[in-house]
Amino acid sequence: MNPADSTGFPDNRFSREQRLQRAPQFRRVFAHPVKTGKIGFVVLYRANGLGHARIGLAISKKCARRAVDRNRLKRIARESFRTHRQSIPGVDIVILCSSGAPKISNQQLFFVLEQAWAIIRNQPCVES
Repeated sequence: MNPADSTGFPDNRFSREQRLQRAPQFRRVFAHPVKTGKIGFVVLYRANGLGHARIGLAISKKCARRAVDRNRLKRIARESFRTHRQSIPGVDIVILCSSGAPKISNQQLFFVLEQAWAIIRNQPCVES
C-alpha cells in the first residue's frame, strides 16, 4: 500500500510515467506539435496514445540566465501540471519559456498554464 493512499488523499506525486525522459520522446513532440501559450510559457503538445499526459520541460539559459530563475519556472510548470493532470487528456507536453519569463509573477505564470491546460482539454489533437 502506498503511504499517500493511507491518508485518504489521492496520490499527487509526480511519477516517472508522467515525464518525458528521452530525446526521442521530445523529438516526437517537436516534429509535429500543436502550439499554445502566451506570456512566459510556450506549450507544445501532441497525442501520445497512452491515456495519460506526460510532461517535459525545456527551460533554456537563453530564456533565463540565472539557475534560480530556471528552477522557479520549472517548479511552477511541474506544480501546475501535477494539480491539473487528471483533467488533461493523453498527450505529450513540452513546456518552453519565452523571453522575459523570469520577470513575470508566479500568479501570472500559473494563470497562463491554466489557460493552456483548458485549451488542451477543449481542442484534443489527433495522433499521427
